[in-house]
Amino acid sequence: MSAYIVAVVRILDPERFKLYGAQLGDLSARHGGEPLVRGLVEEFLEGTGTPGERVVVTRFPDAAAARGYIASAEYKAAHALREGAAEVVMRLVAG
Repeated sequence: MSAYIVAVVRILDPERFKLYGAQLGDLSARHGGEPLVRGLVEEFLEGTGTPGERVVVTRFPDAAAARGYIASAEYKAAHALREGAAEVVMRLVAG
């Protein structure tokens, strides 16, 4: 069953965040990930959020592949670059 990583991102330091993105490159693809959505939240239809939030949705073949991506040494190295550059909440959703 497919699994999805849904990330809500608020970028605090665009230059440092670019370094994080460049470090990730095609890492999710190497773990079977396929990007589905990557964009700025246009409007809050229900509830509240923070202006400037971005949402990233990546589909993986299964939850194990998604967890493998997050647990990889390459991801952990990139994650260190992201510290202080963005606030990120990631969710793993099975579908």
